[in-house]
Amino acid sequence: MTNLNRKEQLKQLHEDRKIRTQQKVDEAIKRLIKVQKPINFNSVSNESGITKATLYNTPNIKERIEDLRLQQSTVPTPAQVKREMDENNKDAIIASLKRRIKKLEEENKELREQVKISYADIYKQI
Repeated sequence: MTNLNRKEQLKQLHEDRKIRTQQKVDEAIKRLIKVQKPINFNSVSNESGITKATLYNTPNIKERIEDLRLQQSTVPTPAQVKREMDENNKDAIIASLKRRIKKLEEENKELREQVKISYADIYKQI
């Protein structure tokens, strides 16, 4: 009878350890998501204090980390979004500057014509 109790106690301890491990991993993933850090086995292991071997050997945890890592790889990072915005903005800025250059060139041409007329008037007065 004492053998059965010991086996039951070991089973209970093992189940409790599994539950604590799952809770630590869940909390670590939540913290990583909150601070927008990449989710992978290294980061979850460092954040949770659980060994990478345990993360790899626990099927539901392994699958969850792989899924989250895949999701993060498809979502553009803030740097990628900024780079794309810069590309779009760059095209708009170039177009705007070209329009401004054209306007200034026309204005410059008009002013040169006015200067020619003014010189002609001054020359006539002499």
